[in-house]
Formats: sequence, C-alpha cells, structure tokens
Amino acid sequence: METDIIRIEGIEFYGYHGDLPEERELGQRYCVDVDLSFDCAPAGRSDRIEETVDYAAVARRIDEIGRQERFHLLEALAERIAEMILEEFAPEKVRVHVTKPQPPIPLSIRKVGVTISRTRA
Repeated sequence: METDIIRIEGIEFYGYHGDLPEERELGQRYCVDVDLSFDCAPAGRSDRIEETVDYAAVARRIDEIGRQERFHLLEALAERIAEMILEEFAPEKVRVHVTKPQPPIPLSIRKVGVTISRTRA
C-alpha cells in the first residue's frame, strides 16, 4: 500500500547555525521543506482538519526551532526538526530538507543543503 505525502515547502527563517563563529554571530537565512507520510484518506473523506495534520502548526514549530535553537551542522538542525515532527505530529515517516542559501564558502555555490528521512520507531 502506498503512503500519502503531506508536503510543506519553503519554510524560511533567520537562524544562527553554522560551524564558523561568524555564522553563529551574524546569522543567515535558511529554508526547510518537509514531507510527512500519512494516510490522508480519512481527511479526504471527512473534509475535517482533525483527520489530518495542521500544516500551519508544523511550520510554526519548524520556525521556532530554526529561530530559537542553535546548531553547528545542517545535519543536526534537520535531525532536530525530524525528531520534533515524529514526536508531535506522529507521521509514519518524515523527510526533512534544510537549505542554506548563501553558504560562507569562497566559491561560486548558490546553496548547500541536507536531506534526511526518519521513520517512527
């Protein structure tokens, strides 16, 4: 049986993450996309938000983590977001993609990012 996906794209926040002291002091913009694996059939039949995930609530929690917590690595930020989603919203699986649009790398690189997938234990 295929799993339905709830996708939230382009959650942007200004955060203070990075391995360099300048990144942690000055901060920069980040972007997060998430895919949550759920059975959407009950919500599709009932047309009630109680049968699905409140997208705004997920986005608010990601924004809070991104703005209020600090991490050296994108991998750690992505892991924290995945853990929160699995715990608070209980999808079967979550995919988190975190992008740093302007990495402090002295080369011509538009953006860097990390994508992780985690499953509920």
